[in-house]
Amino acid sequence: MAIFTSSSRGDRDNGSGLPPAPPPMPQSANGRRGMFSVIGPDMVITGNIAATADLHIDGRVDGDVNCANLVQGNDSRIHGAVRAENARLGGSIEGSVSVRQLTIERAARITGDVEYESIAIETGASIDGRLKHVAADTGTRAFDRTPPVTTSRNDEVVQFTTATATPA
Repeated sequence: MAIFTSSSRGDRDNGSGLPPAPPPMPQSANGRRGMFSVIGPDMVITGNIAATADLHIDGRVDGDVNCANLVQGNDSRIHGAVRAENARLGGSIEGSVSVRQLTIERAARITGDVEYESIAIETGASIDGRLKHVAADTGTRAFDRTPPVTTSRNDEVVQFTTATATPA
């Protein structure tokens, strides 16, 4: 006896016996459909990260982070520079932060200079460094320069190498 039938789940029978395809994912601001990467709480990354997709970090990163949109979990740690279009920071950062639209949550602890166009800081957040507002119509800012990324892989390790950006 089948516990779940297509009529009990509210699915329409398409004749193949398979459930209907899920609806398409909405497009993110950078035009990539439903693309995001997650660094889980049990992960430690040693080296720089460059991502064209949205990035969620709950683990530890010892290196620079460069991505379109960043969400940092409350228990995560980043030891390096952070560059992004949009970021919601909730963990610990030791390094500079260059973000166009920045939200710093109450659990965040930042040790380093912060460069931004738009910022929101929740009560309780800690920033030990200089805040620098950058107007939207100024020249190239740190968060506008995305260095190219190359990857190499063997059976045990995936290595991401980021080329250094040339000064503007």
